[in-house]
Amino acid sequence: MIGELAALATAFSWSFGSLFFTSGGRQIGALNVNRIRLVFGVLFLGIALLISKGWLIQPGISEENLFFLALSGIIGLVIGDSLLFSAMVLIGTRLTLLIFSLSPAITALFAWIYLGESLELIAILGILITLTGVIWVTREKPSLANNNSAIRISAKGVILAFLGGTGQAVGIVFAKQGMGEMINPLAGTFVRMVFAAGTIWIISLITGSVVRTIKSFENHKGVFYSIGGAFFGPFLGVWMSLLAVKNTKAGIAMAIMSIVPVLVIPWVMIFYKEKVSMRAAIGAVIAVAGVFILFLH
Repeated sequence: MIGELAALATAFSWSFGSLFFTSGGRQIGALNVNRIRLVFGVLFLGIALLISKGWLIQPGISEENLFFLALSGIIGLVIGDSLLFSAMVLIGTRLTLLIFSLSPAITALFAWIYLGESLELIAILGILITLTGVIWVTREKPSLANNNSAIRISAKGVILAFLGGTGQAVGIVFAKQGMGEMINPLAGTFVRMVFAAGTIWIISLITGSVVRTIKSFENHKGVFYSIGGAFFGPFLGVWMSLLAVKNTKAGIAMAIMSIVPVLVIPWVMIFYKEKVSMRAAIGAVIAVAGVFILFLH
């Protein structure tokens, strides 16, 4: 049960880390948080590899392994995460992660297109139940209170969250292909993170955002949140997610990871004083139930 336990550890890490990213995004901006957390993610992973293995790049890794791991990092960690962080700032942590629970369904669709895996009737049922849960919550009319500000459900935030989840789904499939049978999950995570960090900082250089990101270090609280998020996200969470897909089917791993919306509810109640309605709680349960039907039948 190593893969299943690793997926559960991923869900806990992401549910807690998402609070750091949301708080950091409101302090210094979601894109700045993404750039900073990838750098610290590479640092944490590099230290862990040097201590545990004595090397940074696994000996014998092939060009094909590197290509798919790099592609996975760019799609999942640069594009997908940037969209998710922007959504968290717009519509809040809990709702963003609830929409993110669609990722297993998207993974199934991508696997069907990319790997030729067909969808059974019960899988289609799981997708419909998951969508029902998401629609149930996104149609909630009252705004979600968060300290002194009110977060309102916006179409833009919902779309960003959905696209971010899509990036994560595609990225996890490419990551599994990139690791194959031989690549260590920690080593695979380091490769993903290096390419992701390199890509996002090159883009920042081209767009002239580097100075703004460096200047954001003046906001110590925002940087603290970014570093905390880097530990629970790019380091512990992403490492555990690759350990999960390495040791179990990608669909099962993604299904277990999708309990994040349920796990995050008590966190937002404690830290953000966010009022969670019965409707939102029921929607979360329905969405996650659909995900489990989809992959654990």
